[in-house]
Amino acid sequence: MFLLFFPPTKYSSFRSVLFSQTVYLLSVWCKMSGNGNIDEGFYSRQLYVLGHEAMHRMGTASVLIAGMRGLGVEIAKNVILSGVKSVTVQDEGQTAWADLSSQFFLKESHLGQNRAACSLQQLSALNPHVQVSAHPGPLNEDLILKFQVVVLTDSSLDDQRRFGDLCHSRGIKFIVADTKGLCGQLFCDFGKEFEVLDQDGEMPVSVMIQHVSKDNPGVVVCTDDQKHGLTDGSKVVFSEVQGMTELNNIGPVEIKFLSSYSFSICDTSAFNEYKRGGVATEVKQSCLIHFKPLTEALQDQDLLKMNDFGKIARHKTLHLAFQALHSFVKKEQQLPRSWSQSDADSLLAIVRELNKVTQLENLDEAAVQTLSYTAQGDLAPMNAFIGGLAAQEVIKACSGKFTPLQQWLYFDALECLPEEEDRPILLIYQIIHILPNKQSNMYDGQIAVFGSAFQEKLERQKYFLVGAGAIGCELLKNFALIGLGAGENGHITVTDMDFIERSNLNRQFLFRSQDIGKPKSEVAAKAVCEMNPRMKITAHQNRLDPDSEGVYDYNFFMGLNGVAAALDTVEARVYLDRRCVQHLKPLLEGGTLGTKGHTLAVVPHLTESYEDGKSSFSDAIPLCTLRNFPHRIEHTLQWARDQFEGLFKQTPENVNLFLRDSAFVERTLSHGDAEALEILGGVWNSLEGMAAGGQRPSSWEDCVNWARLKWETVYNNDIRQLLHCFPPDEVTSTGLPFWSGSKRCPHPLTFDPNNVTHMEYVVAAANLYGHIYGISGTRDLTAIRNILEQVHVPPFTPKSTVKIHVTDEEMEEDKERGSDDAARLEDLKVKLAASFPKSSTQLYPIDFEKDDDSNFHMDYIVAASNLRAENYDIPAADRHQSKRIAGKIIPAIATTTAAVAGLMCLELLKLVQGHQKITSYRTAYFNLAVQYFVLSLPSRPQDFEVSNSSIHPQPL
Repeated sequence: MFLLFFPPTKYSSFRSVLFSQTVYLLSVWCKMSGNGNIDEGFYSRQLYVLGHEAMHRMGTASVLIAGMRGLGVEIAKNVILSGVKSVTVQDEGQTAWADLSSQFFLKESHLGQNRAACSLQQLSALNPHVQVSAHPGPLNEDLILKFQVVVLTDSSLDDQRRFGDLCHSRGIKFIVADTKGLCGQLFCDFGKEFEVLDQDGEMPVSVMIQHVSKDNPGVVVCTDDQKHGLTDGSKVVFSEVQGMTELNNIGPVEIKFLSSYSFSICDTSAFNEYKRGGVATEVKQSCLIHFKPLTEALQDQDLLKMNDFGKIARHKTLHLAFQALHSFVKKEQQLPRSWSQSDADSLLAIVRELNKVTQLENLDEAAVQTLSYTAQGDLAPMNAFIGGLAAQEVIKACSGKFTPLQQWLYFDALECLPEEEDRPILLIYQIIHILPNKQSNMYDGQIAVFGSAFQEKLERQKYFLVGAGAIGCELLKNFALIGLGAGENGHITVTDMDFIERSNLNRQFLFRSQDIGKPKSEVAAKAVCEMNPRMKITAHQNRLDPDSEGVYDYNFFMGLNGVAAALDTVEARVYLDRRCVQHLKPLLEGGTLGTKGHTLAVVPHLTESYEDGKSSFSDAIPLCTLRNFPHRIEHTLQWARDQFEGLFKQTPENVNLFLRDSAFVERTLSHGDAEALEILGGVWNSLEGMAAGGQRPSSWEDCVNWARLKWETVYNNDIRQLLHCFPPDEVTSTGLPFWSGSKRCPHPLTFDPNNVTHMEYVVAAANLYGHIYGISGTRDLTAIRNILEQVHVPPFTPKSTVKIHVTDEEMEEDKERGSDDAARLEDLKVKLAASFPKSSTQLYPIDFEKDDDSNFHMDYIVAASNLRAENYDIPAADRHQSKRIAGKIIPAIATTTAAVAGLMCLELLKLVQGHQKITSYRTAYFNLAVQYFVLSLPSRPQDFEVSNSSIHPQPL
């Protein structure tokens, strides 16, 4: 959502405020993009995947991408969005009808024109920080030597050998990517020696220590609140260990995994006895990887990376089949004809000849024939998947981040073809299709694989897409290219309630800077209609939840052929899944988390639903940990976020409800004494002026006064009270130290106006507090310091009557016992009834917005969290890290998004054909950072037992 922060007193000042904010944001952008710094507003979500160092390295790399058909433009799009220094796209070819099946930046008006030149404008518009140029001339050695990374698509094997050897000898990273129908190929050669600086991109593990033994080897036992996540060979450094202090002074120590909560280290038998505390932090290790040039790698089957372990023989066969295709094309000057048996026999003969050298035991001859039948096909979903993987390899080559592919990968989706009993029908249609004088159209690359009848079926589909963000944009692009719903009776409905923000532009490629502030669904729908003017699409701005069931009712769902989910919360996915199950509609589901991706097809009566397969765990942090015993920065950031919501949103909202709802007090009392006292006390304090003992400010000076006293309460007084209840030398009933394990012993802070973090808290808190009352603030530190000098800070003495709960269970037990708050509540009821007329001025609650750096929201969160971290000696987090955690930002990158959408649309092709064999479908899990792929059969639906009989859901 795109929000602006402006004083709420009068909306007449909106235009002037908007102008000043625009000037401010533009100045920030200019600074970031003009001096070599990273434009965090644009690359926000990607930075959480790659990090600043990797992004800086990418910003120095020049990339050449040869071939601008569907696969080439997909790779170029993803690489340009990622933020390399420059991209040059090369292609000598002219636009043909078949290109329009998957080349989303080419139109009918480009027919006969150079593909690279025609794509340049659209590619350049993707990222203003990347220099994009087109080279319509031939590929040669002089051109290649200008780049750090070279990618070949739609290339001959002779060119791959020649340029691959050149790149290997000159230290240029070399990538080959290719798709032929429903099969794809990827090859990487990053040179004789390539350093990987971070193999998996995961945050270094940091665990708290419960005990360390004096032994050889010493055994480290971690606290039981989280698994340590370390593996054999990991290296750690120690800090804050008491007693066995020798550990704090040694370098990285290699560990041996013992259990999820323990590991062994070096010889500790001569060290002092362990007393308490300590943190073990993983140290990331770089590694060197060696590559073979393509000429040598062609002969090495051990370099094949498997992705679908039910297809090992097929992938090994495809390695030979792609080589055979090159030989076939060299001889015949064309790819095998669609569904030509004679051409398939010729290709198979070449493969058999190659296998005399390779000697594969299990040659998948059926796969070779099918590759021949479909090699003329050019499919958008295949290009999206292979293009996402290839672009991620470019990023690895430029940044040294993540483990590159070593060295071959083959992928196929032959299950997309009609199931065996329907295959003869396809052959008949294909014979008709290849007759002379056929009318060309933009679906030629797809018809070459599936035939005209299936194309017509695709165009009749009625689909519902929920979400027009990153995955939604990629899905819509694929829908347009394959012609989903683009016929006379077809239709696509897309809904998304969000508006375009600048941080979206890095991965939601249908949006441009001029679209900021506009509805995502409308802009995305318009963009794909330009790709395919035949698209019939309606854009909504509705949230999919029970409130919208009047729009998306029984009749709406029953008119659909299927649903695609591009959502970013589990709750929304579960709700949509239930609606699809209710109406027996197939659901395509996909999600990403940085370089990780997952896809799932839910087929009624055939596969389990999304909700059945999802994990039910909760990662909620215990309340007592947040309130009194934080030990990780995630705890202090969640605490700061809770403080923000309580102070600047929930309490003002409660005040407004009180002022306009006469039943508010009685309804609040029904929630229980403790909760009612907190809510009603907050309302009274917010309405009563400071002179009368409340906290309602009447001036900017009052706001600064409030912020300073709030600082004193949370960072000094509350900590002193906690230490009064549980002194540093406190022991448990078993005689063990209370402050040990996951409990860090805190210390109070003393306010210092010369401390940057102290002042950042006061400035942010005072401005936010003033905002909810319509009082204008300032960032003028000198003026704020002058006000602080006049603030009276009352002395504080800890109270022995205060009880602090150690566990959430203890807190709940106290709630159930009741409290003695009834008298205080009655007093509040009287005060609220008598003192504040309903005509009192309403407050202005603040909705947290993490991406606006001018609104003080993240200023407050970062300062509040880091001050609390200082209380508990927890390492502080910078603004970037704090924004990710407190804002619950999902790390995202265009490569993973493209790959997920490609896999989802391959499953879509199966659904449209009506596949009813579970073996036709695939559930995918992958991690592009480490080349981890698991494509497996989906699970079957759950069985239900009725009257002692097991009932198995049957396919329709």
